[in-house]
Amino acid sequence: MAGLLLLVLYPLMATQAQTEQPPTSTSSRQTRAKPKKKRGSERTFVLVGAGDIASCKNPEGAGATAKLIEQIPGTVFAAGDLAYEKGSAEEFKNCYDPAWGRFKDRTKPALGNHEYVDPTASGYFQYWREQAGPRGKGYYSYELGDWHIVVLNTNCYAKDLGGCAASSPQETWLKEDLAKHPTACIAAYGHHALFSSGVFKKHAVHPELKQLWEDLYAAHADLILAGHEHSYERFALQDPEGHADPLRGIREIVVGTGGRSHDLLGFATPNSEVRDWSTYGVLELTLSPGKYSWEFVPEEGKTFRDSGSGVCHNYPSDAN
Repeated sequence: MAGLLLLVLYPLMATQAQTEQPPTSTSSRQTRAKPKKKRGSERTFVLVGAGDIASCKNPEGAGATAKLIEQIPGTVFAAGDLAYEKGSAEEFKNCYDPAWGRFKDRTKPALGNHEYVDPTASGYFQYWREQAGPRGKGYYSYELGDWHIVVLNTNCYAKDLGGCAASSPQETWLKEDLAKHPTACIAAYGHHALFSSGVFKKHAVHPELKQLWEDLYAAHADLILAGHEHSYERFALQDPEGHADPLRGIREIVVGTGGRSHDLLGFATPNSEVRDWSTYGVLELTLSPGKYSWEFVPEEGKTFRDSGSGVCHNYPSDAN
């Protein structure tokens, strides 16, 4: 009787064993059959950094922000005035390199005015080499997933740059570059800002950048980052005229908090939403398909923070 029972049950047990095989082989067959595009998490990138960074007279500030970046993976943006006081090869070696130099291989730099104490910014180009873009120009672009990142040379009066006005070499390049990426999310950064609540307006506000803003606005850019003012300030979405534009506007964030020193801010400029002038820190951007988020990460011992999120103008609304 027992033998007869086994003969009856055996086919059922064998069938059950076949249906309970590990799912790995099934999923691998599905993966090979459907090479779909990557999941959102695999197309998310981090861009982190600041401007106004290292001085041998005050190395502690750059050291404090370097400790933050050490804990944050991703691409580093260095938004100008990287090695005080003159941006010389010696200052890059002795002041910048001991702090932020450990992230050199993953850094995408921009030129500041202190790099142009030497009219050709030779110390900057010598240190960064091909990472700085074409020598003598200092503007270039790169990709982070669905995001197109534009690095501007905002030193519009620099020798041989040719200015920033319409039809200047940089402005012509910018329009052509943006035209090649009509559906990308777009972020840009350079050293100077078009908008700022800085006390000394000649230092803080740079109307010579307006044409570059016009081009970025026409391309539906999402973010512009800057430094120069040694403080943190975030603006609401606005157009190049400074009018609030929640539908198509660009969000500007000034993050001159890399460690050099602190600058006071004056009365808030229209559309200025958040300001702080007493904290070194870095801005961490998380760039995902169709959206982004930001977080200001303060140096150890400080409590000021800022964070938020937004969506890309060039991305279909149903993708957000």
